[in-house]
Amino acid sequence: MSNLLDEVFTPLNIVLSAIIAALTWTLFGPRKGSASQDDQPAVKILPKMKRRDMTVVELREFDGTPEKNDGRILVAVNGTVFDVTRASHYYGPGGPYAAFAGRDASRMLATFCLKAVEGPPVYDDLSDLKSSEMDQVKEWFLQFKEKYDVVGKLLKPGDEPTDYSDNEEATDGGQNTSTEAP
Repeated sequence: MSNLLDEVFTPLNIVLSAIIAALTWTLFGPRKGSASQDDQPAVKILPKMKRRDMTVVELREFDGTPEKNDGRILVAVNGTVFDVTRASHYYGPGGPYAAFAGRDASRMLATFCLKAVEGPPVYDDLSDLKSSEMDQVKEWFLQFKEKYDVVGKLLKPGDEPTDYSDNEEATDGGQNTSTEAP
């Protein structure tokens, strides 16, 4: 028995066991900066927003600021407005994607730039983006469409809003999915 213990508890086996334990703890142990459910702020549950189209000026009002629109957060991607309020920890004030809140995020997503353009809101037709950048926008659009509720379309200057009936559901958010820029 003593001989078996001497073979199992060799210095090499002890070092290897310590390395394995450290790697296991690093991979599966508690994460730095991760918050438990008790530490996370309570997300205010808002009723589903009625379908409506909006201009960039109207969209800017939905930036997650608690004093405006109950803190609701809307983001436009490729001409479609999404309600991302349930992910306020990402898109709300202080979140990593707060620059998208209340804005058309298409150009920022296409160019991987998280800095919002300052100044008055202006409609961006994205016509100067490269085809690879438009492909990125379309990929992001599909991801947003899977995760978030469609509110309506982002109106171009001169466009009239669609009159949505109360029971009408979004199909593709009024989005043209062709390969041309909107």
